[in-house]
Order: sequence, then structure tokens, then C-alpha cells
Amino acid sequence: MALKIVVLAKQVPDTRNVGKDAMTAEGTVNRAALPAIFNPEDLNALEQALRLKEQHPGSTVGVLTMGPPRAGEIIRQGLYRGADTGWLLTDRLFAGADTLATSYALATAIKKIRDVDIVIGGRQAIDGDTAQVGPQVAQKLGLNQVTYAEEILSVKDGIATIRRHIDGGVETVEAPLPVVITVNGSAAPCRPQNAKLVMKYKRATCPMERPVPAADGSVADGSSVGTYDYLYEERPYLTLNQWSVADVDGDPNQCGLAGSPTKVKAVKNIVFQAKESKTLTASDADVEGMIKELLDEKIIG
Repeated sequence: MALKIVVLAKQVPDTRNVGKDAMTAEGTVNRAALPAIFNPEDLNALEQALRLKEQHPGSTVGVLTMGPPRAGEIIRQGLYRGADTGWLLTDRLFAGADTLATSYALATAIKKIRDVDIVIGGRQAIDGDTAQVGPQVAQKLGLNQVTYAEEILSVKDGIATIRRHIDGGVETVEAPLPVVITVNGSAAPCRPQNAKLVMKYKRATCPMERPVPAADGSVADGSSVGTYDYLYEERPYLTLNQWSVADVDGDPNQCGLAGSPTKVKAVKNIVFQAKESKTLTASDADVEGMIKELLDEKIIG
């Protein structure tokens, strides 16, 4: 059974490098001031998609992401690992989206892609940690969903069998296709980039990523516009899909800041430090004293 799989992936700011310029005056994340990386759990999701592709000949994997033109790098990283195609949602109207507006944009894009069997993404993004987008996409599309997945065991006769991690252990569930699956970081790590695929797709770009020509027709790397035009005409697979709000028939009032009821007030790098410490022995008196103190402070009870 050939499968049409869409991987939801996000280019996120590296939250290990949060500084004073991390927020804009409007209260949104200043992504230009932070290093951008492939969201870690989305890489786990990509690996599950690529395994399904290997198990089901004829299957395709596409990477769907939303962001500024530079987010096309996420699609390239997917292609380097074995994905077949990708779609970049980029439009000023998408900017500043919270989880509600993000899930709306992704859902409209999936409708445009059509006939998708499996939508798979990471459990959550490290720049928000909400774990809301996947379930919201499923709700907007009216699809079944399985969360906290660790491995897609099989897809047979239109049924996906999935092992998921829950509090206290694991469980195995079945879900009919089409289905939305969100994957934990405890799932298998994604395979490394393939050198041959890097060479094949290293010049893959969406139109907005390409250099703007100078008055004499040259571009920053010394090439001519004609050279670029020839390259992309001869190798159409190097042109990544680029969609605006209008391209996916989206409602501008439900996209970006206009469609986002949630506003981030601040982003800070907090380091917890102990104000005081106590050294306890294993004696009954010390243990009883600690329990009494916790009860008195209503920490337990």
C-alpha cells in the first residue's frame, strides 16, 4: 500500500541561546536574533515517515513548514534525508501566529495537498512547548489522531498500529487512515543527511530565497540571473513549493497576528538556584523531621 505522508516541521530559534534581543516590541519572538534549527521532535517524526516510505514502495514523504523564506532550509534538510518534496507557507499575513493560527494555516495547506494518508509531526516545538498544533490540525481536518507516539509499528489494510508512551508505561493502539500522529522525542532519532542527496538538492530553493539581481543582472555570488534561470528550468525539482495565504484559500482574519488570541508577554532565560540547603542523614529522626516540615508548610498532605 503506497502512502502519501506529510511531515509537519518547524524551524525554531535555538532556545539555548536566548538573549536580550529575543523579543520584538510587539511581544513576538525575534527569530532573526536567534540561531535557527530544525525542531528536534519534528526530526523524530521525519524518521518515522521515512521508515514508512521504505516499508511501502511507492510512498512519498513531503515536508510542510511555515515561516519566512529562510525556513526553506527545513525542507532542504528533509530532502537531504530522503523526503521527496516540500511546501513552504510564507506570507507576511502568516507572521506572529499562535498555535490556533498556525494549525489553521497548516490545515488549509493539507487540504490543498489533498488525499493525504498520514500527517505526522513532533509532539511540540521547543519555542512554545504547547503540544497543541498537532491535535488542532487533526480537529480542523476532522481526522483521527494519536499523540505521544514512539513508533509506527505497521500500516496495513488502512489501519495504522502505533506504540505510544503514556504515564506509567506504553500502549499499542490502532487508528484508521487518514490519521494525524504526533511523535515524542523518545522515538528513534532521525537518520543523518545523505551525501548524494545533499549534492542533488543543495541548490533547492523557493522563489523568495533566490538572490535579487543587481542592475547589471549579476547576483551576490558573481553569477548571472540567466545562470539561475537555466538551472531551475533544467532541474524543476530544485524549485520548492511556496504558498501564500491566497494560494491555500486561507482567511487572512484567521492567520498570523490577526487570528491569534494568544500573545507572548516575554521570553527569559531562567536559571534556578537554591537559596538554602540542608543535609539530612538516614536516621529516623531526620526523616520524621523532614516529613513534619513538609506537612507544616503544606507542601505535602
